[in-house]
Amino acid sequence: MEFKKNILVVDDDPDVVAIIKGILHSGEYEIQSVCRGREVFARLEEKRPDLIILDIKMPEMDGFQVLKRLKASPETSLIPVILLTGKGQYQDVLTGYELGTDYYMNKPFTGSQLINGIDLFLGAGNAHKAVNESVS
Repeated sequence: MEFKKNILVVDDDPDVVAIIKGILHSGEYEIQSVCRGREVFARLEEKRPDLIILDIKMPEMDGFQVLKRLKASPETSLIPVILLTGKGQYQDVLTGYELGTDYYMNKPFTGSQLINGIDLFLGAGNAHKAVNESVS
């Protein structure tokens, strides 16, 4: 029996979450989602993801705050985090990497970009089966 990799998507935009789930529809992954930064930590108590896809601009606790807390904790510091965000200014990218993001992607994005980012951490080729077309 092959175990599915668990991906946690953290974004307050349900359309973005639906797009990501659509791209990764093949069944290779178990996709969980939360819409607020604070919800990440409750979800981590239930199930530890293999990868987190994290937006920056969210209410209450933004993605930078979530990332900082994730990377500061020995229990979660090794979970790969992909920042997927509309904040693409140089300073935003720099801040993301300074706080410990493993990969930074801008919105809009294509399915191939997302798949390639995921493959960096969950194994080359695993996600390629899931993508049918690019998403803008």
